[in-house]
Order: sequence, then C-alpha cells, then structure tokens
Amino acid sequence: MDIRGLKIFKTVAEEGSVSKAAEKLNCVQSNVTARIKQLEAELEVPLFYRKSRGMLLTTSGEILIPYAEGAVRLLRDATRAVRNEEGVSGPLSIGTMESTAAVRLPDFLADFYRRYPEVKLHVSTGTTEELAKKVLNYTIEGAFVAGNIEHEDIEQHLAFEERLVVITEPKVKSLTTLEHPTFLVFRRGCSYRAVLESWARENGIIPGAIMELGTLEGILGFVASGMGVTLFPISVVEKLQRKKSVRTHDISKEYGQTSTIFIRRKNSLLTKAVQALINSLAA
Repeated sequence: MDIRGLKIFKTVAEEGSVSKAAEKLNCVQSNVTARIKQLEAELEVPLFYRKSRGMLLTTSGEILIPYAEGAVRLLRDATRAVRNEEGVSGPLSIGTMESTAAVRLPDFLADFYRRYPEVKLHVSTGTTEELAKKVLNYTIEGAFVAGNIEHEDIEQHLAFEERLVVITEPKVKSLTTLEHPTFLVFRRGCSYRAVLESWARENGIIPGAIMELGTLEGILGFVASGMGVTLFPISVVEKLQRKKSVRTHDISKEYGQTSTIFIRRKNSLLTKAVQALINSLAA
C-alpha cells in the first residue's frame, strides 16, 4: 500500500465509479482500475463490488476506508504544516450558511483578502447541520453556522450577533392574522427553519404547507410575492424592507436572538490562515 493507491481507493469510494474518480484525479481510467486491482491483490480481499452502474464498497472496503482517509489527511496536514512556516498563505476551505454569505461575509472576506493576499480561499454553502458534519469529517477547515454546536470535538468562536424576524409580504400587518401560512424555507438542517417551526408551534401557528427552496433570493422573492412567510436575520432583508417589498415582524427574545459562530474541529491542523481568520473575527 502507498499513499497514491489509498488516495485512488478513497476517490473511487467517494465517486462510486472508476470513470468519475479518474476524471477527478485527472488520470486515465486504466490507471485507476490497475491501482485498485493491485491494492486488492496485496490485501488478498475484494474492496469493491463491480456493478453495471458503478462501484460499491465491500465489507473489507468499508473497514479500509477510514484508514485511507486518515492517511491522506495526515499527508495533507504534514505538507501544510511545513509550508505554514512561510507565513499566512496556502489554501483555506470554509463553509457558510447562504444568508451569512449574502450579507455578513462579503465585506469581512474582502478585508481578509486585502490583509492576506497569499491565502487561497474556497467557500461553500450549506445548512448548519451539513456544515457541522463537514467540519467533523475534515472536509472543510471551518464554517459559519447559527447558534451553539454542542459537540466535544467542536471549537467555537463568536462571529456575529443576529436579530431574527419573521418576514411576510407588506400587507400582513400582524402575525396574529396568519392562518395556515406556507413556510418558505431551506431544506432540513437549516437552523433558521428550526427556529421558525419552534416559534410557530409555541404560538399555535400551523403551516398550511412547507415549501423548500434552494436559494435565499428565491425564498425572499416568494415571500415578497405573497406566497408565504419565512424567518431570517433582519440584516438579510434590510434593503428589501427599505423598498417596502417585505414586512418584518419582531418575535420574542427566546427565538429572536441568536449568534453566528465560526466552528472548527479541535484536533484539526490550525494553520496560520485559519488562525488569521479567527483573529480577524475577534478584531
């Protein structure tokens, strides 16, 4: 076994096919197939079930995969640790909620770029639940999520304080007039959706339907057109509010106050780029 073979094995397991793995690794399919066969011959066990539409891990493959992931991660961290002596530079992969990406991060990251131009930043979006899993799985180095994440392996840093409001079309003057409204939300795992549902239950508001949309712009556009209600930080809708495209409604402090936090895995490599980002938040 060598690191190249384990990386190929890991990629085939992730992609579910030799062709997709070859494309991701930028090599020919025959090389991928040969390295998998070589690994299986060395271990004297099949690692994949060959199917007409892809590859599926055998029990032996399932046993090997965490070791392969650990080996690849260890080599990556070793490389980055050595390069880290040169200053604040190198790759930095973080995740964020879409609402935070839309409002809070542009100015913050623009300032970060000006200070540390050698950092190669990659940003992906997702729900709080999805992002926390990616941090725990070492897929990303950190993430901006809503509220506290109660996990012993998670380290948290306060990023922004937020005031949450229920958002409706302009003609809705009071939330007491809502009768079985449609909830316009992100998929499950979104913290703001969870707050909206909890607040509604406590106030006896039963949604007539729940419509899941994939973008913040889509949700707010549907709200403005009168198709339903949602809940987000007030910072997200300040421009729309000034244009009177939507109306915001304050809710009780229990549900209306939250924090956006930056999380990272405690035992992951703390590069100078990650530390610089944390320091920038504190500043």
